[in-house]
Amino acid sequence: MKRCAVLSAAVLLLSQMLPAGTTGKIAGWVRDAENGEPLVGASVMIEGTAMGASTDINGNYTIISVPPGTYTVTASGVGYQKKRFLNVKVSVDFTTRLDVTLPTDVIALETIVVEAEVPMIRRDLTSSQTTVDAASIEALPVESITQILTLQAGIVQGAGGELHIRGGRSTEIAYTVNGVSISNPFDNTRVVNIATNAVQELSVVSGTFNAEYGNALSGVVNTITKEGGPTYRLSLSSYTGDYLSTRTNPFSHIDDVDPFSSWVTEGTASGPLPGMGDMLTLFLSGRYEESKGWLYGIREHNPEDYVLRNPIDPNSMTIISTGDSALVAMNPSKSFSATAKLSFSPIPTLKIRYDVLFSNGRSKGYNHDYKYNPDGTVTSYEWGLLNSLEVRHALDPNTYYTVRGSWNLNDFRQYLYPLLDGNGKAVTYSAADDDARMAALHADPRYQPDFKLNRAAAYTFLSGGTQNGHYYQRSRTLGAKADITSQVDQHHEVRAGIEYRDHQLFYDSFEVLRDTVRYFTPTIPAVSTPYRDRYVKYPKELSAYLQDKMEYESIVLNVGLRYDYFTPKSAYSTNVFYPSPSSPTIPPQIDKSSLLAPAAGKHQWSPRIGISFPITDRGILHFSYGHFFQMPPFQYMYANPGFKYNFATGTQVFGNPNLNPEKTITYEIGLQQQFTDKIAMNVTGFYKDVRDLLALQQIRVSGEETYLMYVNKDYANIRGITLSLSKRRTAGDMLGLTLDYTFQTSEGNDVNTDAFFLDLSSGRQSEKIPVYLDWDQTHTLNMTASVGEPNDWNLSIVGRLGSGLPFTPQLVNRTIYLRRNSGRRPARATVDLLADKTYDIGLVNLTLFLKVFNLLDVLNERFVYNDTGRATYTLVQNQGPAVETDKIAARVSGVHSSDDYFQRPQYYYPPREVRVGVSIEY
Repeated sequence: MKRCAVLSAAVLLLSQMLPAGTTGKIAGWVRDAENGEPLVGASVMIEGTAMGASTDINGNYTIISVPPGTYTVTASGVGYQKKRFLNVKVSVDFTTRLDVTLPTDVIALETIVVEAEVPMIRRDLTSSQTTVDAASIEALPVESITQILTLQAGIVQGAGGELHIRGGRSTEIAYTVNGVSISNPFDNTRVVNIATNAVQELSVVSGTFNAEYGNALSGVVNTITKEGGPTYRLSLSSYTGDYLSTRTNPFSHIDDVDPFSSWVTEGTASGPLPGMGDMLTLFLSGRYEESKGWLYGIREHNPEDYVLRNPIDPNSMTIISTGDSALVAMNPSKSFSATAKLSFSPIPTLKIRYDVLFSNGRSKGYNHDYKYNPDGTVTSYEWGLLNSLEVRHALDPNTYYTVRGSWNLNDFRQYLYPLLDGNGKAVTYSAADDDARMAALHADPRYQPDFKLNRAAAYTFLSGGTQNGHYYQRSRTLGAKADITSQVDQHHEVRAGIEYRDHQLFYDSFEVLRDTVRYFTPTIPAVSTPYRDRYVKYPKELSAYLQDKMEYESIVLNVGLRYDYFTPKSAYSTNVFYPSPSSPTIPPQIDKSSLLAPAAGKHQWSPRIGISFPITDRGILHFSYGHFFQMPPFQYMYANPGFKYNFATGTQVFGNPNLNPEKTITYEIGLQQQFTDKIAMNVTGFYKDVRDLLALQQIRVSGEETYLMYVNKDYANIRGITLSLSKRRTAGDMLGLTLDYTFQTSEGNDVNTDAFFLDLSSGRQSEKIPVYLDWDQTHTLNMTASVGEPNDWNLSIVGRLGSGLPFTPQLVNRTIYLRRNSGRRPARATVDLLADKTYDIGLVNLTLFLKVFNLLDVLNERFVYNDTGRATYTLVQNQGPAVETDKIAARVSGVHSSDDYFQRPQYYYPPREVRVGVSIEY
């Protein structure tokens, strides 16, 4: 009867299971404390859930598919005293080892309570993976997923804010949420943004990730969102602040303090739906943020203003200035994100889960030329939506399968003024709109003619005019995925799966035409002209994988194989000299119908292997090797798919649907070493050989007529070593520390676009000159320190130090650029702080907190002038054109000096920002 009860409990655990890649497991043995004999039929259960298992004939047990989190585990057996293990932590893709010895229960004794230790080293870690849980996120001064990622070893943030894992391009990262891809097929960025208050666990796989993960070359970022539990929980927080700095050079007006310059309101709610018990639970989260930014302009001009020159005397001019001289934020932003997770378990062996993630936002990017005409710059609008439905069915306590469907939608728009309908009313146009609606729209009459973008002098600001570009992009992705996971025996966990993704890409980009010769009123160019790029494409992807995780006492192996297939569903140009059938220069002997052909589908196989084995009781070595493939971002495959060709519009750029997958072979070797119960180290060396990377090739048709096309020509080699040192905080020790150091060299070929074509024509191999990649950061050091009492007070500090990114030096006098990326920008250093104090007020916890970003107000340089390698000055300021600008500024009202123009605040990272707030938890 006892064994039957345990088996029933083991079946019930299946109601809590999640799919592969989103869960971990608990495994170990149960033995007699006196003689060490294995206990058969002992029960190991996770309190508060139906998850558990019974031991086999050898005393071994395995609880599979445990959601990430911290649990209390009980172990018991007939005739033995029960043990309770507190704070048993489970992480995604890892096995938490919990071995138990039970003493004989001679008389009725109380349950033995043991505080479980969080493992500092992982015996089943076969490639680099870091995990950050909800408690760690709450204790750090971070407010976004990106900020969390920049603290991980091997991750570098480029000057534009993009992330690079182990020297790879920013497009080489796969983003998933609850096992569902949220990568935008246009550029591989995230479809939706997720607030940190919705994250249960964030894992970053930067090594040779398993075969279940694909369409990535550098790493996988997997986010697990929180789920509703058996009790009701509610949290709400709000905080506000501003940039507090005295650095008015280069940040004008930064000393004008506005306590409500930026503010955030966020909250969560979770629990069972009334009357449903644990059968139906819900988790909700939301976050709204609004910020004026730290870069300001002055409205001296309106877009209608311009430079009025005397036609007789070119040196005589008048600057039309109709602005109100108001201070205008030039990089403001607003954003909102929300998540909802509904979990329904009608019977113990079946679970249905529906996830919805939504985010939207609007923002403006600072444009230095428009500093005194701030109303002339475009605004970006973006929203994303993820829907996923998951059905899981358990076949037995050790095997279950998962079927999932997902629908991703992302919409991005960028323009100054929206398009108008026939009544002159603004409309929200989307790239997915049909031709009839598109044809009925008109450009806003406020767009200004081109001549208003003329400057009064060489190095000064625009006195009017508008940015006339319109950019629309929408992607829809339907996904279906089936996985099966089976703990075949004590040693083998086998996973297999298949996935299909159907994309719809809608794109429209054009410049509103207006001049004083032909386009007297703002005109939207026709789709048939080279002035507009509009298309709809339907690429498709299919993948399958098989993975076996073999766990033995002396070795752990992860062996997998992945298959990927991609079809672009588009035509490509077959003749480099005549890329377009509409070209008027095609000789009559060439069949125009042969110039375009359907692009072939692409196949690839990716073997992966990882090995981990202990060398001592506290030291573990691992080695991993893998092949990785990824199709280039679709925006490069489908650019100008009609191959519209007109040299009058400038150099054309053609996409290439026949591109091959980009390839990476990765090697990694690492050591985990635990020195004491509180201190551990992880050191890892890696090498990546990258081939067939995306590059632009210049094709010379005749004379000066050229065009650009994307090809697989670039290569890179990346090598480095990461060192992580951690000291955990315990009940008797309030101090916790982490230290991550990365030494890395990222090099690639430096071949100009014209050389590609000459080598192709001659049949010779392209000359390979290795140079540092734009995001190569040789030294990166991250540190976190936290001290405090749980649920009382906490003080956390995050420090970052990175060596300078490369730039290409220029010899000004000769206008000669030296070897690409042979110079280095100044290093970057920053410190962030979080301090909070919690008060217990009945059933409510009230927390007051302070967040400070760039605590020391360090002036870090993001971009530099090529002639000096600094953002603070350029040698051009002392040369003739700049001197002439200063002379004009001295005699003409409204013209600003060259010194003002060369003081560029966007060349620096943000100054100190302080935020204060309050949160309530129930």
